[in-house]
Amino acid sequence: MTDNTLRPMAGKTALVTGGTGGIGRATAVGLARLGARVGITGRDRARTQRAATEIARESGNPAVDAFDADMSSQAEVRRLAAAVLEAYPRLDVLVNNVGGFWATRHLTADGLEHTFAVNHLAGFLLTDLLLDRLEAGAPARIVTVSSDAQRMGRLNFDDLQGENNYSGQRAYNQSKLANVMFTYELARRLAGTGVTATTLHPGVVRTSFAAEDSSRLWKVLIPLLRPFMKSPERGAVTSIYLASSPEVDGVTGKYFANRRPKSSNRASYDTTAAARLWQTSSDLVGPHAERPGAA
Repeated sequence: MTDNTLRPMAGKTALVTGGTGGIGRATAVGLARLGARVGITGRDRARTQRAATEIARESGNPAVDAFDADMSSQAEVRRLAAAVLEAYPRLDVLVNNVGGFWATRHLTADGLEHTFAVNHLAGFLLTDLLLDRLEAGAPARIVTVSSDAQRMGRLNFDDLQGENNYSGQRAYNQSKLANVMFTYELARRLAGTGVTATTLHPGVVRTSFAAEDSSRLWKVLIPLLRPFMKSPERGAVTSIYLASSPEVDGVTGKYFANRRPKSSNRASYDTTAAARLWQTSSDLVGPHAERPGAA
């Protein structure tokens, strides 16, 4: 059945991070079905290529590309961006979907706390590295997958890395709030460029969430909640909508759930904190992240 709220995407190119499974994979299938050329990212080259082949088969669209990258590594994110820029003369949609939950504190190759690095900094850096290509093909869209866990989030600038007091749930909530604040700040910075930035809550979805390093609470809760969770296909509905629908042409700096704009955590509207988060993030990803002319 055709969804008249979505626009055919033939001739458009979209990149979906974390596209080998769950919401990201379902998003990639949906965009490919609309006719877009779709790139997906995954950590393992063979698995990512298999997923791309399967997505092409399911969608009936052979134009699905695999890019392997460990998004916890800034060097890998930079390598990914270079590969995408080489492969795609234009980029119309970036879906920052990759993310996860880790109960214990891990450090990345860059010495950063893993949850903050993957859930926020990876998308922050990748977006920055691809912005010129997105702007060149405007109108273009940047869609960042957050979570309603952002409502419980609080940015502790004195301990963003959880060095003093780490909690997996607190780190996750903080990173999801950072997704929303990043989106709002990005929208302000991109005003007038034709590139929009939106963020969303996909719902509670049956994915491999917390599978790598689960807390005792999640080990108990997930089996109980699984029968009530959305399928990945339903979880991807809002991502696909924000990436393609004419109903959100020009809509930017908004948080969505079930394809509708919603209010977010009161803290997310603090423009001073958002600017501080942006600068802190720029400092953490290195000197080339701050784009010329940014406020």
